[in-house]
Amino acid sequence: MKQKKQKKDRKLHLPLIFTVTIIAFLVLVVTMILVTLSAYILIHTGLLKRIPSGRSSFIFILILFSISSIIVGTAVSYVVGRISLRPVNRMIRALNQLAAGDYKVRLYFGEGRMGKSLAESFNTLAQELGNTEMLRSDFVNNFSHEFKTPIVSIYGFARLLLRGNVSEGETKEYLSIIEQESGRLATMATNVLNMTKIENQSILTDVTKFNLSEQLRRCVLLLEKKWTEKNIEMSCGFNEHMICANEEMLKQVWINLLDNAIKFAPENGIVAIQIYERPDSVSVAIKNNGPKISDKDKMRIFNKFFQADTSHAAQGTGIGLSIVKKITELHKGKVWAESSDQETVFWVCLPKDKK
Repeated sequence: MKQKKQKKDRKLHLPLIFTVTIIAFLVLVVTMILVTLSAYILIHTGLLKRIPSGRSSFIFILILFSISSIIVGTAVSYVVGRISLRPVNRMIRALNQLAAGDYKVRLYFGEGRMGKSLAESFNTLAQELGNTEMLRSDFVNNFSHEFKTPIVSIYGFARLLLRGNVSEGETKEYLSIIEQESGRLATMATNVLNMTKIENQSILTDVTKFNLSEQLRRCVLLLEKKWTEKNIEMSCGFNEHMICANEEMLKQVWINLLDNAIKFAPENGIVAIQIYERPDSVSVAIKNNGPKISDKDKMRIFNKFFQADTSHAAQGTGIGLSIVKKITELHKGKVWAESSDQETVFWVCLPKDKK
């Protein structure tokens, strides 16, 4: 992938080098024409005839032509530079606007290959910066809301307990709520720490061969409380499959995807897990019969801190799916979502070890 990008960059640099070369050539040609024309006029008018003959005359003419070439070349370069650097000035102004926080600025340099490529690169940069700023703002709003809610609950029920005059049944209920909300805070903190750790990792380590089917079954059991509360039917229709990967990382993938499926599945709904093995890959499909994901949201659900549910009806910070994507990419695999009115499916395709 990196080599392809380098080749593409070299292809984009070639038109720029060619353009600079043409400009330099034109400056030299124009300078030569103007100096030659000036010399012709001087000779034609008889001004150069007054110069005495001999070696000193040749040196004088050489100095005259050198000075004339410098003056004319400088003037031509200034004029040509002013014209040719207009796109650069436009680019500088646009970059200054970006630095000032105006991410809506866009450039257009015509339909030429180099100008079009430059404009597309800049416009993509501006769009990505705008998306990042929007995600940052969303994260501050979402995370503040998700973080504040359990803290307020813990604070409120702790004050009730401190005041006393609470029955034994109410005490147990309040302590249970405090325990749940504390666990919720711990989960959020763990997800943020995991995301930071995974983002800084570029090499996959601790690769072992293990039973993928057994790992998925264990993840289902870990989330038993959540799917039994909603009376969800868990379907695990797969045989035994082995894979070479980082076991602990893949565990995070399945827990995040299963937790997401349980969260959006309706009461008395269905969450199904299937494994498809091919000669060179293993694919895992996690399905739920929850609401459809729009095409617009489907393109952004793996972005960090993005939440399709802006009403906060479902708990979450928008970190889980971005963790899934990063771990899958570290394994050289792919993750994507398919959604319809009937069901939503998250696919994870991992390459098999070829050793």
